[in-house]
Amino acid sequence: MSKVHVVIHIQTSVDAKVSGFEIDMGTFYQLAETFEPDAIISGADTILNGEMDEEVPDWSYEVAKNFPSCSRSIMAIVDSQGRVHNWRSLKKQPFWKMPVALCSESTPKEHLEYLSKEGVETVIAGKDKVDLRKALGVLHARYGVRRVRVDSGGTLSAALIKEGLVNEISLILSPFIVGDLSTTSLVNPKVLESTRCIALKLKHVEELDDGLVWLKYDVIKKR
Repeated sequence: MSKVHVVIHIQTSVDAKVSGFEIDMGTFYQLAETFEPDAIISGADTILNGEMDEEVPDWSYEVAKNFPSCSRSIMAIVDSQGRVHNWRSLKKQPFWKMPVALCSESTPKEHLEYLSKEGVETVIAGKDKVDLRKALGVLHARYGVRRVRVDSGGTLSAALIKEGLVNEISLILSPFIVGDLSTTSLVNPKVLESTRCIALKLKHVEELDDGLVWLKYDVIKKR
């Protein structure tokens, strides 16, 4: 049994899309803080799609003061292919204590050398791709991580679910129907393909402002 409690926290439309509508960022991060994460885990695509300049605006530091987890959380980024190259900027962000690269034995040597030169701590887990179970184990052993919040798209979320590593799903349901087949979904069905139906147990329902509904589920583990 894993010593790390993993929570997927995400905002979706009624048709389970995670883009194509306006995300309520204030509500999202206020609720995210309730999980008191020791680490945040994201995929390379999420980081590459974000906007992080090396010059951090003053308001970022003010916002971070409102979230105690920022001073202790690790930002762990799954990047086996070595696609993320804005680590200098990531290290300056006030929203986490430090970033950590999750790589594999197949990560290009030159990228590992780049990470070392930038002073980025690295976890090597897995051969061809990141072994998520092993990576979580290293985060626990090396940094004392016990609670992880997943802040990522459907591919990483699906991979974690498929590996049986997710304990809880926190879903902010938004009053929109996106209907665009090209937009990202809550989980990537290609990753979950051939996976048996995974049962959830509803444990919290709360109506929020602006038609938002907060749902929390426990993932029922198979024995």
